[in-house]
Amino acid sequence: MKLLHIDSSVLADNSVSRKLTAQIVAEWSANHADTTVDYLDLATQAPSHLSADSLGFRLPAGSDMTDVQKTENAISEALVQQFLAADVIVVGAPLYNFSIPSQLKAWIDRVAQVGRTFKYTDKGPQGLAGGKVVIVASTRGGMYSTSVGGRAMEHQESYLQTVFGFFGVTDVRIVRAEGLAMGDVGKAQALASADTDIKSATRQAANAPIVQQAA
Repeated sequence: MKLLHIDSSVLADNSVSRKLTAQIVAEWSANHADTTVDYLDLATQAPSHLSADSLGFRLPAGSDMTDVQKTENAISEALVQQFLAADVIVVGAPLYNFSIPSQLKAWIDRVAQVGRTFKYTDKGPQGLAGGKVVIVASTRGGMYSTSVGGRAMEHQESYLQTVFGFFGVTDVRIVRAEGLAMGDVGKAQALASADTDIKSATRQAANAPIVQQAA
């Protein structure tokens, strides 16, 4: 079993999402002894944001590409191969300005490839990367899951569930720590809740998603 461990927080050792992804990977490996881990730190290894040069993977086969386009295409190819090879993907996704870090979005833009992770059919889009487990370590300074207004403001968990679902991944598990900036008591409660989620998420077999309910 191959596990791809992805961090995207820019806060290094001060990052809660990094601590949670490390715990998730450790717990998963303890419960699944045959796991091998590949690590990607998007804070230091993020691909560039999409540009005319980095769209090489969308050009027709045999198209002439510049040297820059070839380099960018090789980056996209390596990232999509790494993603497709993984059985389990653990993603650290802090909430930045109501959404995900731009580094994580840049990675998603590189692996969102027609014919690789999804395709279009006469009945609409179809995901091609099913059968995987995705565990998202979601961290938030405030509370968003406990009110209609809060849930409407966040485009982090909802976006990741949508995009991985678009790729065909139906087993997306959320490990959530929110209210981290709301005092010591709130932070302690958030981490305790996340710890419970981690134990549940890493012991569940594939295709048994963890469903978060609004409090």
